[in-house]
Amino acid sequence: MKKIIVLLSIVVVFITGCSVYKLDDSNISKNIKIILSHGTKLHNVNYDGYKYYLPKGISFITKDDYNALLKDGHNNKYYMYVDIISYFHKADNDYEPSDDSHYSKRLNYNNKDGYVQIDDVDGKYFVQFVYNYVKIETYVSYNDLTFAITNICYILRSVKYNDSVIESLIGDNVLSYQEEDYSLFKADSNKETYMDVVKRNESDEYNKFLEDEKIDLDY
Repeated sequence: MKKIIVLLSIVVVFITGCSVYKLDDSNISKNIKIILSHGTKLHNVNYDGYKYYLPKGISFITKDDYNALLKDGHNNKYYMYVDIISYFHKADNDYEPSDDSHYSKRLNYNNKDGYVQIDDVDGKYFVQFVYNYVKIETYVSYNDLTFAITNICYILRSVKYNDSVIESLIGDNVLSYQEEDYSLFKADSNKETYMDVVKRNESDEYNKFLEDEKIDLDY
């Protein structure tokens, strides 16, 4: 048990590069609370209207504006979507926890809403994590579940928006966005499609999905 705690602490040191937060590998809620409750000023990725921090060991497979496909050191992939339209309109979080999920919970830390839902699918875990108008999805084994959740939390807590830039990008076209379906907080909005995708892995359908999501896949 001591060895597990030590190893986990080492992982946290490498990810944060600063303060060490003791995480409980058996308690997802505690891990999420510890990380999201602490702010950060670290940023190493910058786009028009927002910026965020990628922990050490996380790299881009590809990125395009508000979409990104990431990979960690365990070869797990993460699909990330930054919804600046919902941020601009301050869309409400109407997510309802699911009793059928392995884990399902609404989140609110530092006045930022979100949710996390984890479903057991074919012996692995499909994670949908939304926080501060950003959604990250991944499909991982049980052994990598806590590791993936930790990475996601460090990314999501670091997202910062530039209101003046977003206003200039969206403000003049606000009428064009009035009929948008702000479904970021609806966990089932794209779950079936995504799960079909990850189970097919590198198939033609997978590449087509990424193309449809405006991600230019280039290995």
